[in-house]
Amino acid sequence: MKKYSFLFLLMPMFFYSQEKLDVFFDFDKYDLNEVAVKKINSWIAEGKEYQVSKLYGFCDSKGTNQYNDTLAMKRVYTVYDFLKQSKIEVKKELEIRGFGEDFVQSDVQDENRRVTIIFQEKKPIIVEVAPDQKLKDKLKDSKVGDLIRLPNLYFFNNSAKIVPKSQPVLYDLLCLMNDNPKLKIEIQGHICCKLPNQIDAVSTARARAIYNFLIVNKVNRKRLSFKGFGATRPIHPIPEKSTQEEEDNRRVEIMIVEN
Repeated sequence: MKKYSFLFLLMPMFFYSQEKLDVFFDFDKYDLNEVAVKKINSWIAEGKEYQVSKLYGFCDSKGTNQYNDTLAMKRVYTVYDFLKQSKIEVKKELEIRGFGEDFVQSDVQDENRRVTIIFQEKKPIIVEVAPDQKLKDKLKDSKVGDLIRLPNLYFFNNSAKIVPKSQPVLYDLLCLMNDNPKLKIEIQGHICCKLPNQIDAVSTARARAIYNFLIVNKVNRKRLSFKGFGATRPIHPIPEKSTQEEEDNRRVEIMIVEN
């Protein structure tokens, strides 16, 4: 996948970087073929938070200009519908353009039959909590979309069972929820030591375990959600080089949804 030069901007909630993804079509077709569907799904499966800002449609030089202009737009709307069905965020001010055949054509005709997806990866600000700090102290300076890493939260190997010494972290989180009744969070689980394409349910089970703890302790379920990311968002590259890197990757974070 070719990429534009990256431009990093500090936004209120996220860091943004602009990239592109090209999806190719069969001759004189505007429906997504098997290869195109697989490419988009692989992009989605990377587990990142995307926001699509532009969709550009293109055609080869066969046919009239008017026909190709119409075909290019049909391809654009096919991709748009697929993204929406896949729950990919599309900006309200989405830029949609059909270039037909009016662009610098590649000598390889297959490369001209495409839709280019211009997107931004949303990277939330990470808030680190030192072992001797309280979650409530970090919440004061945090915004919607920020991720707060829960320190000293450990699980038994390949399990969603929390080790006894981590109980204080859970009660610290419970106090945070009780002291801030407007706070809504998403609990996010991560694992170590596996490749992103290896299916693993442990990260979701660990996030659910914390969710269940809060529910049992009378936190309104409407203020909570949970999600597992497997090994798609490691802090350190996999395979990890040390036990510490494994522990860093095997973590739980809370994302501030509303405060």
